This record gives sequence, structure tokens and C-alpha cells, in this order.
Amino acid sequence: MRKKLGILLSALLLMMMAVACSTTEKATGETNAQKITIEHKLGKTDVPLNPKKVVVLDFGTLDSLDKLGVEVVGVPQNSLPSYLSKYKDSKYTNVGTLKELDFEKINELEPDVILISGRQEEAYAELSKIAPTVFTGVDTAKYMDSFKANARTLGKIFGKEAAVEAELTKIDQTIQTTKEKAAASQKNGLVVLANEGKVSAYGPNSRFGIIHDVFGVTPVDPNIQVSTHGQNVSNEYILEKNPDYLFVVDRGAVVGGTSSAKAAIENEIVKKTKAYTNQNIVYLDPNYWYLSGGGLISVSEMVKQIEAAIK
Repeated sequence: MRKKLGILLSALLLMMMAVACSTTEKATGETNAQKITIEHKLGKTDVPLNPKKVVVLDFGTLDSLDKLGVEVVGVPQNSLPSYLSKYKDSKYTNVGTLKELDFEKINELEPDVILISGRQEEAYAELSKIAPTVFTGVDTAKYMDSFKANARTLGKIFGKEAAVEAELTKIDQTIQTTKEKAAASQKNGLVVLANEGKVSAYGPNSRFGIIHDVFGVTPVDPNIQVSTHGQNVSNEYILEKNPDYLFVVDRGAVVGGTSSAKAAIENEIVKKTKAYTNQNIVYLDPNYWYLSGGGLISVSEMVKQIEAAIK
């Protein structure tokens, strides 16, 4: 009898301890939550696995999280790419603009992680005081390497490794097809940004250099100065280089809402080029090429646009 009573008392004690532990876990929240150390351009950051409150300050990263089905709590709602317009909804907190952040609102959200890119690099130290902050911007000199590394980082943080690899495989397949078409065409190309009547050119290793470096389009001018804002060029320069393809990014269409690219590009001088004569002036979607880029959706669409353009 005493033996049975002892067993019952032991069982009761274990149950009480389990309840106490459960209560403690609920009270302390994520004190014992698993974390992962992420190494990125700006340092090493310990991030909780599967963070619930995510603030995203880069549209390419937001694009990837959207593709992966990861919910966020705060985004810069100004100048959102049209394909990410759902994030204008009031359920998401507007945390300022890409360059002018609302630190107070970010702090009020009590985020588990903040994801940034080059436009917020200078704010890294201040953001890190609010929450673990990870740099997920693309290095244009090593576009695909950094893009894939960023995507895999997101996969690790949010437990989406398999989904990330599936998307990267599809993108690689389309890139291979594009490279083969570009090689077979034996044609060259020039990438320009049109902005308020001005035109700047981009070559290999630049912001839009992926067209040459990854997709395989031969640059008509391999010596274009690498710069965030491109190398200012004239209509005469475009005619002198006379590219087979002229790829145009229209900044005005997504910043300020006024498209001016066609008027700036299709003038009497540029109309003398092979690109115009053969109807190979290609207007790239600035939502992917200018506003975001480096995302699982945007990179997929970027390569599809080039693949479709090459004849």
C-alpha cells in the first residue's frame, strides 16, 4: 500500500513540475528559442529561427519572402513595386522610405529581425540597437553568388531551405537557356537608364551588369565606368556604339510616376542605330530592374524578359 502511495505521490510531483515548467516557458516567451548566427556584409548577427515580427527595408528581400510565404509586419510603403502593392495594406506598418526610415515606428513594432540592403547601410548600427539586423543586399559585381547566398540565408532563418533551392534551380535553368540564345545570336547590347530626359549607361559588373555578366549578352562597350548612377552618355555615343540591342530602364515610370524613356531614347539620332532599325529597343520593367532586383520573383522575371527579347 505504501509502495503504491509513493508511486502516486511521485507521479503527482512530476505533473506539478511539468505544469510549472510550462507556465515558466509561457511567461518567459522566447528566452530559450533557437537562434542562428548569420554572417553578412556588415558583420555577424544572432537571429531567432522562424522570427514572427519581421521588418523588411529592401524590396528584393520582401519579394523573396513573399514568394516563400513569409509574413512581415513592417515595410517602407512609399514606391513599392506594383507587384508587391498588397503591402500597402494597413495591416502592415509603414516604416518610412527606403532612405528615410521611421526609427520610432520600427522600435514600436519590437521586431525579432530587421532585413536591410545598401540603401540603409549607414543606419545599420542604429537599427541593430532595436533588433538583430541582417544585410541582404546584392553585390552587383558578384550578382548571382550574392543573390543565391541571400536567398539561402532567408531559407535558413525561416525554415524554407527546400523551397529556396527549388526556385534557384528554376532560375538557373532559364539563365542557361538565355545564355545559349545570346551566344547563338552573336549580337551585342547596351543597357541604359532613362531619367528625366537624361540617359546613363551601365556595363559589366554594374547595377544592371547581370545582362552581360550572367545572361550572356555581349557588351557593346566593355569599358563603361561602374557607378551606381551609371555613366552619363549622349545620343551620339549610342549611335557611335550602335548596339544590336538597347535595353532601357525607365526610372521615371516608377519614381515620380511620369514615364519619359521613349521620348528620351527614340530621337532622330538613336533611330539610326541597329537596335531601332531592327526593333530591338527593349523597355525593361523598372519594378523588377530598378525598385527591387535580387529577389526570387524579380530575378526570375528579369531573366525571362531578356530571354524573350533575344531573337
